[in-house]
Amino acid sequence: MKVLKFGGTSVGSIENMANVKSIINDGEQKIVVLSAMSGTTNQLVTIAADIANGSTNEAVNKIEVLGAKYKDTINGLISDEVLNAEVTAYIAGVFDVIAACAEDSFSEVLENKILAQGELMSTYMFNAYLKQEGISSVLLPALDFMRIDTAKEPNQEYIREHLMAQLNKVGAYDIYITQGFICLDANDDISNLQRGGSDYTATIIGAAIKAEEVQIWTDIDGMHNNDPRYVENTRPISNLSFDEAAELAYFGAKILHPQTVTPVRADNIPVRLKNTMNPDACGTSITSDYVETGVKAIAAKDGITAIKIKSGRMLQAHGFLKKVFEIFEVYETSIDMITTSEVAVSLTIDDDRNLDKIVAALETFASIEVDKNQTIVCLVGHSIVKHSDTYKLFQILQDVKIRMISYGGSNNNISLLINSKDKITTLSKLNDYLFELVTL
Repeated sequence: MKVLKFGGTSVGSIENMANVKSIINDGEQKIVVLSAMSGTTNQLVTIAADIANGSTNEAVNKIEVLGAKYKDTINGLISDEVLNAEVTAYIAGVFDVIAACAEDSFSEVLENKILAQGELMSTYMFNAYLKQEGISSVLLPALDFMRIDTAKEPNQEYIREHLMAQLNKVGAYDIYITQGFICLDANDDISNLQRGGSDYTATIIGAAIKAEEVQIWTDIDGMHNNDPRYVENTRPISNLSFDEAAELAYFGAKILHPQTVTPVRADNIPVRLKNTMNPDACGTSITSDYVETGVKAIAAKDGITAIKIKSGRMLQAHGFLKKVFEIFEVYETSIDMITTSEVAVSLTIDDDRNLDKIVAALETFASIEVDKNQTIVCLVGHSIVKHSDTYKLFQILQDVKIRMISYGGSNNNISLLINSKDKITTLSKLNDYLFELVTL
């Protein structure tokens, strides 16, 4: 059995839902994971923010606007009167739940409850649409089997056990529809896998059922060799290894959630990236194999803060880095890049919520410099640190101001830290220079 995930754009309009129906209606049994309709999660985030700020009237107005949009979608998608009435009643109930949240005291649990409603609505509507079209389908509520533990990691054993129980309970259907993104936490409260988490849901399910393949359907022809939002003449990559895909996803390739490949790589379950709007395109295949050497792709991660920690106590001393890392552990802040010298450590973080507290703690034993508005530019390919042409990329450094370089920490990744205002220029220069050097 295959697992197919469709993103928000893929189910963002009646026309696109019809495309999805055509793709999945091939007579093969499959699990289909859906995101919320495009734009819905962003609107729910603003509604939750209004509630948190006490702006109840603004929240209610936005709920009414979003509800009207869904009413139009239902009427355009579901022509069967009985099914239309069922879906209309369900969606109205969902918006009643959201509206009731505006009267409650705000909390993270309440916010997660609000954000979960988008996936619940898209899957209910789409399942009704498939029934109308005479397709054998059934809903598998993700909250009946998707669960994360106290470390916010998927509880794979629980998921496997409860998912198989649900499949056995509902019986044989061609298509099983479930929600991406949402889950329960260790306390049985509604939670989620963070933005883009529907990809992660799909591979978690793929690992649980030992899927033949996991397909991630979006609105682009696979993973590109550079960011097409900023660079012209990019092209899709036909093959990536799990290692290469993981590096690209973590360092800014928006087509994949950073943890997507983690659940399936141990069982070597292939992941294929496909375009809902162009289903005949080959897309990108992600497996344990690698095809080419050299730089395959470039990605960029914004919102980076660089911290330089300087102290004479480092000189020929042991335990200094341990002391530094313990501070980041206390404030649950991960480090992306790190470089060291005899008297200084430079590192980067992408979560600055506790930056002031981290700096205050570090200043008790070191002098600190902080640079915000930084971007990590990541070059990825199989064993690129050993490739004969890799040294040539440093010839472009005379044109770009580089704050830090991470080289050798991974054979498949070279990372450059730059000022965010130089990002587009850097991506374009790398694109023009590197992909003329390496044949992909």
